[in-house]
Amino acid sequence: MTDRSFDVVIIGAGPAGEVCAGRLGDGGLEVAIVEQHLVGGECSFYACMPSKALLRPGQALAEARRVPGAAEAVTGELDLEAVFRRRDEAAHDFSDDAQLPWLQERGIALVRGHGRFAGERAVEVADETLTARLAVVVATGTKAAIPPIPGLREADPWTNREATTAREVPPSLVVLGAGTSGIELADAYASLGSRVTVIEAGPRVLAREEPFAGDEVCAALTDRGVVVRVDTSATSVSRADGRVTVELDDGSSVTADRILVAVGRQPHTDDLGIEALGLEPGKPIEVDETLRVPGREWLYAIGDVNGRVLLTHMDKYQGRLVADRILGRELPLRSDGPLSPRVTFTEPQIAAVGHTLASAKEAGIEARAVDVPTGGNAGGSFVGKGAPGTARIVVDEQRRVIVGATFTGVEVAEAIHAATIAVIAEVSLDDLWHAVPCFPTRSELWLKLLEKYGM
Repeated sequence: MTDRSFDVVIIGAGPAGEVCAGRLGDGGLEVAIVEQHLVGGECSFYACMPSKALLRPGQALAEARRVPGAAEAVTGELDLEAVFRRRDEAAHDFSDDAQLPWLQERGIALVRGHGRFAGERAVEVADETLTARLAVVVATGTKAAIPPIPGLREADPWTNREATTAREVPPSLVVLGAGTSGIELADAYASLGSRVTVIEAGPRVLAREEPFAGDEVCAALTDRGVVVRVDTSATSVSRADGRVTVELDDGSSVTADRILVAVGRQPHTDDLGIEALGLEPGKPIEVDETLRVPGREWLYAIGDVNGRVLLTHMDKYQGRLVADRILGRELPLRSDGPLSPRVTFTEPQIAAVGHTLASAKEAGIEARAVDVPTGGNAGGSFVGKGAPGTARIVVDEQRRVIVGATFTGVEVAEAIHAATIAVIAEVSLDDLWHAVPCFPTRSELWLKLLEKYGM
């Protein structure tokens, strides 16, 4: 065994680890980052980027067909080969070569291999021990969870990794799970020509969001031929003659060419050696509000692995906060958990931040919801006739601040940052009234919301 020492050792070069390493490197510290697969992590190669590349062509085509003048110019269908080429381009052809110069410019040592704890401040990678003078940061992320349904593993199921890297569109696809990943990939493959069935054990799709948001996405998917079954669970799965059959708890069954499992995530902690630190393998690493593991001043866990919020942008946020803390700049964690900004990139999109009306009331807030049509203004008319969508703000009546917002509609993802600023900064409604939206933009929905509230 050889030994090397650094100021900080980071295990995992996904979004959280990469951002944390870069900020520490910029701050003048000597940093090693350990990665056993690809620098950039799940988001860059198997989730956020390739899935959006698969979704975007169908959405662009749908918008063109809604706009007079453009609709008449649309004469063909999607070019699947071109879609997959663009997907590969978005994922850098599944190579991390383009990511490496960014690390090198900051003097960060990339150590390829599987990292495991060898004791306090010590990480083993193959025949080398990396020792941290200041801190070790765990940023190993998560993997797709495979539920213990009889026959499921033997049926060669897709997870997000296979679905985002596939080279062909299966004629039919059954999706287990109607959370963000399941619904986005169901939408993507339906737009590419697959006959899709979604199976969800809970009472509605996208259960984390406002009920109207899930209802609008479900209705849109149904209109495009997707079969969505809620309150239904898979009891067994079998594969025969190249086809997969899913038996359901109501006595019916669904047969398809492929099955995609999207029922949740598991943290990459089962082979990390954390039992040597008194932590439980296979579980999220619990952290406090400083993102430090309690009782271990030298150990942090950031991103999906700590289970607080499984979103790439929040992983990066946590990476920045921990880097600043190690550098001596202690900033509080102000955006966290279910209140974080989030987008579901379906058609229509869902963009939300903060509380839903229900979660606000559960938190003891005297909450009131105000709704207007997302396209109910001049700017909204330009994204295409008949485009559905709802905009909602949730107001804390006692403090007269917005504590949550949800927008549904075409390309509403960019609209959520204004709401995020309002929620995180606790901007009063009286001040928001003077933030005048430009005409004719869809941002006028803010004016409509405040007018309906009674400003």
